[in-house]
Amino acid sequence: MMSDAKNDAKGDATAVLKQWQEQEAAVRARMAEPGVLGLEQLKAVSGMDFLRGILEGKYPVAHIGKTLDFIPVEGEAGRIVFQGTPGLQHYNPLGSVHGGYFCTLLDSAVGCAVQSMLPAGVGYTTLEIKVNLIRAMSSKTGPVRAEGKVIQVGKQVGTAEGRIVDAAGRIYAHATTTCLIFPLP
Repeated sequence: MMSDAKNDAKGDATAVLKQWQEQEAAVRARMAEPGVLGLEQLKAVSGMDFLRGILEGKYPVAHIGKTLDFIPVEGEAGRIVFQGTPGLQHYNPLGSVHGGYFCTLLDSAVGCAVQSMLPAGVGYTTLEIKVNLIRAMSSKTGPVRAEGKVIQVGKQVGTAEGRIVDAAGRIYAHATTTCLIFPLP
């Protein structure tokens, strides 16, 4: 009976992994090159429209995503998901993925979750992020997803939480953030 449950879990994880890989390939096929959007363009769209523009290939992706090889794969108001596959290029000298990889993925997810709730002409920056690493990642982990979800967004402060999971649902890290919200100049 237990081996049946394990086989079902492996089958589910395999199906999720396939879905993730297909979704990532579809997003990568339409992504623009890394770049920076001009301030006037940025001021003209809401946070969600900006993020949707990145997902649709209308706006450039972040340079850090190219550097660390992760991309946004889905989003809606209050919730954003980034996906990446840790590799040897992300290792620390101890032989596992550097904590900065975890932190950058989570900072992107929770920050963009806050951004997704902002009206046109309003920006944000991270004031504080707290990350708890739960288990190590390696080049054998496979794709992971960092999902950020808004807790609350006000006129001056936004908060969000996030977590990194693999296709089997194992959690690798979780985070909370506080973001400063301000009118764009």
